Amino acid sequence: MNSKQRVHAALRREPVDRLPIFMWFHPQTALILAKLLEVPPSQVDAVMGNDVRMTWVNNNAAMEGIVHERDGQGHVDAWGIHWVKAGPYNQIQRFPLIDATPDELRRYRFPVEHQEALLERMQPVLAGSDEYFIGCDVSPCVFEMWWRLRGLEQTVLEMAAEPELTCEMFGRCADFAVELSRAACARFPLDWLWTGDDVASQRSLVMSPRSWRQLIKPHLARVFDVGKAHGLWVAYHCCGTLRPIIGDLVEMGMDVLNPVQCNCPGMDPLELKREFGSKLSFMGGVDTQDLLPHGSADDVRRATRRLIDGMTGDGGGFILAASHTIPPETPLENIFAMYAEAGLSREAIFDRAAAARAGAR
Repeated sequence: MNSKQRVHAALRREPVDRLPIFMWFHPQTALILAKLLEVPPSQVDAVMGNDVRMTWVNNNAAMEGIVHERDGQGHVDAWGIHWVKAGPYNQIQRFPLIDATPDELRRYRFPVEHQEALLERMQPVLAGSDEYFIGCDVSPCVFEMWWRLRGLEQTVLEMAAEPELTCEMFGRCADFAVELSRAACARFPLDWLWTGDDVASQRSLVMSPRSWRQLIKPHLARVFDVGKAHGLWVAYHCCGTLRPIIGDLVEMGMDVLNPVQCNCPGMDPLELKREFGSKLSFMGGVDTQDLLPHGSADDVRRATRRLIDGMTGDGGGFILAASHTIPPETPLENIFAMYAEAGLSREAIFDRAAAARAGAR
């Protein structure tokens, strides 16, 4: 069973040879693993058994896809957002529309002329389309895209003070995501359409559920509809406490929820599985704040086993992943303990590394 078959089978709740895996590694973690396994960092995902391959074609490409060597280096992206490297990731230095008037907001043009260049980012991913489960990430779709342009505080305030204008601009963000989605779904052999908007903190939603339903839900639903119209799984990413709107997301057609940040209120994976498991698959649930970096290997093994058993009790509907990128302070033994519970042993991983080295010769 190859990766593509494995993920499709798991999402359909059919038997699999091992649990599907899709991990994100902090850049420093990837370097540590690359040194240990004696492979280039670019091969860590494959050697560690990731079954999904995808990349960003919306604004996350500007945040995560452009890598600077030193802190303080930066760039201005096609949206006019100024990013600066601070630590391992790029952070926003300037929101281009933070001081704009309503008329100036309405005159803002999304970078439609860059659509081809953005979609071109999928080409390296497609090389494995026969073997791997292929995704296209069109996030951020609505709320998160707009606040990157307008500023988070300004956006949240205007959701209450200027709801009509804010809804209009949310709609324009969604328009751009919809067009990217349509082009990607028509052009590429995708297995899922990956959407997302971080609308929650670790304690609650950033806005009220009522505001989300009125201002964001109708626009996000249009992005979901593109994936559904092309017969694809629709995955949605949001960190934090989004429990109040999970039912809405299911109603809209969401098939896979990520990352299931298990230490947030209302986000216990097993409780969510009991409530939504007949309609929804999950990807995530392994705690990266306490368990992986600070627990023992036995702690990780027990917690991962409990998670897997609880999330696959109905035969599937689960992809093993961490609730965020695996941090560099995570002991290697903890990483291997987590993988072993998914059916991929340390020995198997080192064999995969040896095969990768042999193939590179």
